[in-house]
This record gives sequence, C-alpha cells and structure tokens, in this order.
Amino acid sequence: MRLCSHLLIAGTLLALSGPASAMEFVTPHRQPTVVELFTSQGCSSCPPANANLIKLAARPDVLALSFSVTYWDYLGWKDVFGQPAYTQRQAVYEPRLGEAGPFTPQMVVDGRASAIGYDLREMQALIEASPPKSGPAISLGRERVDLGAGRPGRTGSDVWLVWFDPATVEVPVRRGENTGRTLPHSHVVHHLARLGGWNGEAVAFSTPATPKGLKTAILVQEPGGGPILAAATD
Repeated sequence: MRLCSHLLIAGTLLALSGPASAMEFVTPHRQPTVVELFTSQGCSSCPPANANLIKLAARPDVLALSFSVTYWDYLGWKDVFGQPAYTQRQAVYEPRLGEAGPFTPQMVVDGRASAIGYDLREMQALIEASPPKSGPAISLGRERVDLGAGRPGRTGSDVWLVWFDPATVEVPVRRGENTGRTLPHSHVVHHLARLGGWNGEAVAFSTPATPKGLKTAILVQEPGGGPILAAATD
C-alpha cells in the first residue's frame, strides 16, 4: 500500500462568570490520552488505520477522534465527513511534529507524537509514553464547560469544542481508490470550534446543546499545534 501524502472554525463563545455548582471536575490524572486520526475515504492506505482507531477507541483511557481531510477528494470520491477545518488542523500540527507536510493516514497522540497508524502496537506504545496531563481540571455540564486553575502553556492555551459520533458507521465508497469497499469509521468528528483561551485562571464557557447521537469533547491545547494539556468527554 502506498502512503497517501501530500479554517479551523473560529466561533468563540461567551465566557460565563461565577463558579460551577454541583459539577464533577475531571482532574488531569484521570484525563484520557487523545488520539487523533487524519484519514480520507479517498485514500487506499487509510482503512488499516481506521480499523486500529476503532480498537483504540475501546480503551477507557483513550479519547479517539477521527478527522476526515479533504485533499484527496480530487481522486474521485469526496469524503462524506471531510471538512476544510480538519485539513487545516492537520496542517498546523506538522511543523511542530517534525513532518514535511500532511499525509494520510496519520495518528497524533496528545499533540506530541505522530505515526502512520498501521501498527497497533506502535500506537499503544506511544499512548503509554505520553506524559500525564498538566492542564486544568475540566467539568462538562449542560451547555457549559468549566476549567479549573492551573499552569497554562507558554503562551496561554486554546480551548476546543469537538462533537463526535461514538458509534461505528459503515460508508460505501462508489468511486476513487476504494471503489466498491464499505469502510467502517468510529468516533468521527462532525464539528470543531474554538471556544476561547485559557490563561491559567478558572474560567467557564457556554456551549451549544450537543446534537442528538453525538458526544462532546473539550481539548485544552497550546496554540499552533502544540501539546494537548487537558481533555475530557461527556
């Protein structure tokens, strides 16, 4: 198999004032390792990595997210989940990860390490090697997220809202490199938006109601494709 090689949605939401009440905070030592897969239904090399993400998603200590990129759409099949925002997110990662440019399939672990994603044992090793989270405790409430106080990144941190489908869905591909195949996908991201910034002080943000069938994840991350300092999902 050949390796397929080759904006973020702004939408800052209103910050809330006042403490959270009757809300459980997920402290850093309980937060999952974030594994992001950048994939495309138009790439013949991607199905093995998709299958590995499904296996990794079964781990309770992993938050798996599948981002469908758009730069292989020209091969004849437009990825039904693809969004330019996801393509841009991947492109922002590459300089910090030491990659020459975006490629699929690519798995990124906590914003710190990159791998092709073919080898499940390699991915498991990267997950085990990822250091503990150093960011804030996070609490997800109904249409609200609260961040505790803590140490921000060197230049502050971005707070990202992610909506994803936890189910495994089967997509029949009718054109392009995967013509005739039905490809399983899990933890597909359907929405990505920056809520605002975190500077080390406790803060709360309002969030839209999560669409039916989807789950919410919050990522606190150093800007410019830096490490993910905190993560939680409902």
